[in-house]
Amino acid sequence: MSDLQNSAPAARPEIRVEGAVKSFSGRVVVDVDELVLGDQPIEGLIGPNGAGKTTLMRMIMHSTPLDRGRISMHPDGPGGEEIVLSDLPTFAMAGRGLVKSNQVIMDFDRLTIWDSLLFAVAGARCERPYRVFAEHDLFDAHEDEIRGYLAYFGFTDPMGFAQSAGEKKLLDIVRCLLLKPRFLMLDEPTAGLPDELTEKVMDKIRELAAAGTAVVIVEHDLNVIWSLCDQVHFMAEGSVILRGTSEEIRAHKTVVEKYLGEGHV
Repeated sequence: MSDLQNSAPAARPEIRVEGAVKSFSGRVVVDVDELVLGDQPIEGLIGPNGAGKTTLMRMIMHSTPLDRGRISMHPDGPGGEEIVLSDLPTFAMAGRGLVKSNQVIMDFDRLTIWDSLLFAVAGARCERPYRVFAEHDLFDAHEDEIRGYLAYFGFTDPMGFAQSAGEKKLLDIVRCLLLKPRFLMLDEPTAGLPDELTEKVMDKIRELAAAGTAVVIVEHDLNVIWSLCDQVHFMAEGSVILRGTSEEIRAHKTVVEKYLGEGHV
């Protein structure tokens, strides 16, 4: 289905957040002095509702502009080329290898499942009316890969439309995977999915990370976080206040008091 299992791990990319602040209506929702993402293959970002997790991810993608601060990426690891993400428009991120899934379920209501996935891999030159006749080339180039994902996630009618919230969530994830990200941010990727599909998503995330993709996950299903993540960042009131292994974070007194509650283990 993909070349992930046969590819040697590349240098893992790194994202640096420095002095990043965002306010809405005078209320500071993100205030991160310094944060490095990509130290570990799979990292989690957790915290109470309103902690600023999704806003931080949107700031990294520059779909939410910073009030002040700087966000950069080293696609080939520390010491390599630096890309200042906070200077780029959102549409340029995927071309730099940075991809984010949607927290809120989104889909193209008038596109079939198959066309929705073809649209994800279409380059800018294909997104013009006169390029419609090039769709056969696009289909030929990606047919096997798309069929592999559709079979893996159990889509039975790719020429139909995504109906359930779960199907739309999976389509969003597959679109991200088809872009072959170097740095993938997933915002609640398993929300609303049954256990079987959650396991399939988790297995695919592990496969990506093993091939050198850096992965950051925001997820309220903490079983996913504890099972997947090599490192976990804990946010509260807009700031990242703790970082550690899953075992360290889930046992930390502050996390228990602010987020987990007593008797969480």
